[in-house]
Amino acid sequence: MNMISKIDAPAENAQDAPRRTRWRKAGWAALPLVAIAAAWGLIDHDGPAVAAMPTPTVSVAQPLVRSVTEWDDYVGRFEASKSVEVRPRVSGAITAVHFTDGAIVRKGQLLFSIDARPYAAALAEARASVASAASDLALARANLDRANRLVLDDAVSKSDLDQLGARVRAAGAALVAAQARVQARALDVEFSQVRAPISGRISDRRIDAGNLVSAGDTSGTLLTTINALDPIYFAFDASEGLFLKSKRAGAEGSAVEVRLQDESEFRRTGRLDFTDNGLDPRSGTVRGRAVLANPDLFLTPGMFGNMRLANGGQVSSLLVPDASIQTDQARKTVLTVAADGTVVAKAVTLGPALGGLRIIRAGLSPRDRVIISGTQMAMPGGKVQARAGRIAAAVATAPPLPAPSTAGEATFAAR
Repeated sequence: MNMISKIDAPAENAQDAPRRTRWRKAGWAALPLVAIAAAWGLIDHDGPAVAAMPTPTVSVAQPLVRSVTEWDDYVGRFEASKSVEVRPRVSGAITAVHFTDGAIVRKGQLLFSIDARPYAAALAEARASVASAASDLALARANLDRANRLVLDDAVSKSDLDQLGARVRAAGAALVAAQARVQARALDVEFSQVRAPISGRISDRRIDAGNLVSAGDTSGTLLTTINALDPIYFAFDASEGLFLKSKRAGAEGSAVEVRLQDESEFRRTGRLDFTDNGLDPRSGTVRGRAVLANPDLFLTPGMFGNMRLANGGQVSSLLVPDASIQTDQARKTVLTVAADGTVVAKAVTLGPALGGLRIIRAGLSPRDRVIISGTQMAMPGGKVQARAGRIAAAVATAPPLPAPSTAGEATFAAR
């Protein structure tokens, strides 16, 4: 019996071992909970609560209501007001070049010299022909005078008298032809000196001294080109919608302003002087041209530029700082503050920019309080503390409103 008892005891202990292991694991898992509970008991629940985030403060101002002149924007290129291809009017050998490539030349300035000796010889021959024709005319007149004196004595027949008169007239005509040949040969000698037909900037020489050149209009040898730069043209293409708008506004002769690609302001002024007589049916655009003064000859044909054209008089517009405009996916919004301090995002339709200001065409009223400073701390639907600000002070670069000018000067401009 004792042996049986000894054998059964180890079997009972084997069954209790897994239970003890599970209890140990549960005890270890409960230790963090006990520690947290003990720490919570040490907290002073009667102490002050953690301070909440303060309400952000933003600067607000009502939109400016200003009278502005709106401009239509165009992109185009500068063109020479005059451009001449210099070609020789007589053939021959180039003996000298009298200009520096790329220099400014004046009308009538000597550019090339062509060997004039053949033309000088032809001129001398033509002058000799004039002398011979004058001698023949003098002889014919003397014969006619003698015949007229013999008519009273019936020594000369009527037919002889008519022949002598015809010889005088023929000799006179020959003299006139000889004199014309002298003028033509003199022109050839003059044309052997190629002079600038206009003032402007000259290109490089295409022919060096020693080369033979041929005369002609389009088939003649191209010597160089000259572009007149003062005044200078600005050519652009306008859409049909802008064309209709400008025609209804009577924009012909209106003031324009142009800036170059590396300029931030429209400093150059001119006027619209030409609109083509038809639209291109392929592109639906019409070609236009403005003329600008270029006394320093800085503007060069081929340069790109941005032009704005005033169409109509001044209009009343709402303006807000351009920095206040936010982009919400495909729409533009402006943050405003309601009477209870709630931030409200309003979708707006933007107009052209004016320095640091932006014209708002729709979406705002003059009584809205627009956030002009602190927009990064304002969230739509959140609360803010509004502090009064001034848009004019926030944008110091906005120019004042000058009176409209009829001399082509720019008025208070939006682009």
